[in-house]
Amino acid sequence: MRLLLVEDDDHVAAALSAVLARHGFTVRHARSGEEALQALVPEADAFGVVLLDLGLPDQDGYEVCGKIRKRTSTPVIMVTARADVRSRIHGLNLGADDYVVKPYDTGELLARIHAVSRRTAQEEPAPTSEHEVQLGGVVIDLPTRQVTVDGAAVQLTRKEFDLLALLAQRPGVVFRREQIISEVWRTSWEGTGRTLEVHVASLRSKLRMPALIETVRGVGYRLVAPAA
Repeated sequence: MRLLLVEDDDHVAAALSAVLARHGFTVRHARSGEEALQALVPEADAFGVVLLDLGLPDQDGYEVCGKIRKRTSTPVIMVTARADVRSRIHGLNLGADDYVVKPYDTGELLARIHAVSRRTAQEEPAPTSEHEVQLGGVVIDLPTRQVTVDGAAVQLTRKEFDLLALLAQRPGVVFRREQIISEVWRTSWEGTGRTLEVHVASLRSKLRMPALIETVRGVGYRLVAPAA
């Protein structure tokens, strides 16, 4: 598997690259956000995973993650010393697939790389229907993964769209939290529950329809069609 390592510290990058190489990975090292973005232009989805440090010299890693997510679905693992919960949630909400705090155990990082790549390989486009789903002024175009509200396009992250598309499969039906986490994040990790709440809140805000996604206390969520 080819990895894109975005790390401004050459010593850290060299040590990590050597470890990854011993485990069969081919590593390309980018020292800045701009260098990383340039690497992704001609080789859009050629990398299996992007390991992204947040403390870059030219631009913040969060900004780089947002730009990466707009141009490719390659999994992104943020690798940073920022350990507070708010930073983790912000990173995941921007579209990162995982978040690893320095200093980390190399074995754990390798496991996370394999886990993220497996989940991505197993993912299928949310629904395969050729039809749109329309709920009031909200139109969800399943094949193109585009969403509009009253004709205006709404930019969603990959996970936000997957979550909305899952709920839209059966409007009015309650999806258990465990089921959502399993189908959207491909994991049963309990810590993902907070991430789910963040994504629901973000969807409500972006769609400007707080009542569209209803919380069923102690169970999960369901999509409620707006009144005509």
